[in-house]
Amino acid sequence: MPPLDFKDFQEKLSTHFRPWQRSFQFWVRAADIYTGYKVFQLRVSFVKDVKKQEEMWDVQHELASEKIYAMCADLGGFFLKVAQIIGKPDLAPAAWVRRLVTLCDRAPATPFDAIQPVLEKELGQSVGGIFERFDVEPIGSASIAQVHRARLKGDNYDVVVKVQHPGVQDLMMTDIRNLQAFALYMQKTDIKFDLYSVTKEMEKQPYQSAMQKLEKYFQMRPTLLWEADSMERIKRFLYKNNKKRPVLVPRVMRDMVTRVLVGIREATNKINSRTLKELDDHPLRRVLVMEYIDGVPILNLGDEIEKRGINPGGKLAAEAKQKILKSLTLAYGQMILKSGFFHADPHPGNILICKGSEVALLDYGQVKDLPDKLRFGYANLILAIADNDPIKASESYRELGIETLSNCKDEQNELFKLAQTMFDTKLPPGVAMLQPFAEDSSIKKIGVQAFPEELFSILRTVHLLRGLSVGLGLNYSCADQWRPIAEEALLSAGKLKVKGCEEQSTPKQFLQKNIFATITVSS
Repeated sequence: MPPLDFKDFQEKLSTHFRPWQRSFQFWVRAADIYTGYKVFQLRVSFVKDVKKQEEMWDVQHELASEKIYAMCADLGGFFLKVAQIIGKPDLAPAAWVRRLVTLCDRAPATPFDAIQPVLEKELGQSVGGIFERFDVEPIGSASIAQVHRARLKGDNYDVVVKVQHPGVQDLMMTDIRNLQAFALYMQKTDIKFDLYSVTKEMEKQPYQSAMQKLEKYFQMRPTLLWEADSMERIKRFLYKNNKKRPVLVPRVMRDMVTRVLVGIREATNKINSRTLKELDDHPLRRVLVMEYIDGVPILNLGDEIEKRGINPGGKLAAEAKQKILKSLTLAYGQMILKSGFFHADPHPGNILICKGSEVALLDYGQVKDLPDKLRFGYANLILAIADNDPIKASESYRELGIETLSNCKDEQNELFKLAQTMFDTKLPPGVAMLQPFAEDSSIKKIGVQAFPEELFSILRTVHLLRGLSVGLGLNYSCADQWRPIAEEALLSAGKLKVKGCEEQSTPKQFLQKNIFATITVSS
């Protein structure tokens, strides 16, 4: 009988119990934050002075922000993505935003000695054998992966090497399950919104065809191969639909991934559990090499403007900010409404500002392929919001499969206000921040009983764009900006008839004539 390897036994035991330990940590911390707020709500209700109440809320938010930051930073992985979603100026208290924004692209990095074996296994050579220079310190780190600047041997330009954090896949489903349970509790007690369906979008249903099964496999086990394909697909689409692409998309070093993608596509014809198991060890599944784009992170834009001696409140700075937001809005409007295949993670850490106020959009690990039914339904909702039409908005909600339950008398107007809050970057009049716990909030008055999972990616994209616009000091409506794109998408599909359209213009001419009103600077 071979001697017992105690170290190996200890590692296996630790791996077995790690999901339980992680779940315990989440629930203890989440319960602490939640009960802290509930107790505080009771305590502050006895205070009559409004100014004193505000001061107490500020202290409570500061306390909670530290706890939320510690939970997301310590648990890492999927919880870093959660921090990015909730840490936005229009959604969360200022104290949360100040604390959580640091997790956008400065998440805890994996030490290079842990990353190096992954790199060398995936690339099939030593780091020194492939790269002339490789920066050990990452230039950015996020929930799934971190990126290093490097230079391939024989080249005269830099590249970015993206590599997954070791073990990141193993605990993702544990995190999602815990969030689903928490979402169920919250929607039954405090927030009348179908939060559970939102979390279900993160867990796809099984597919039938071989190719879909493989897609499902990769969605559940994040792979950088799929990211490479997504990046090139979006890059081609934006190039095809614009004389000049509204955003820059990094070029994939294709010679390093082509052979792998060919092998994967061949595998779809004979997919089985053994094939999937073999793909776990496939080269370049956890490493991606792409061009390096030089730019300033959008979070540092204000500092860069001041460094160049430009007045942050002046006309030149305002024009630069408007150009940046216009570029992002055009790119997302085209991706969502014309293609349906879009980059679904536009948080500040993924946006660079380059020379001439050009925008580079990074990280295509999260993309969404929206079904045409929902794409056209959302186009109709955009038209309803842009036209300020509550009746059409209600019809669009039904078309999208959003089921609501009214708890108020003025149902139609409250439903329209909810549509503006959820699906437009410009908040309704009198609303400065989403407050789902407030008694007068639209979510309290109009309960959302069913929310299609696929719409979560649009919801998140719109809210992240809103967060960026607030951060840039701009006040604009993406519905107004997307209106001509929505009309073109519906016209092209024969789903919209505009009076006199056949005499006035083709869909393309209609778009060129109408696109983009001025984005104004908020006061």
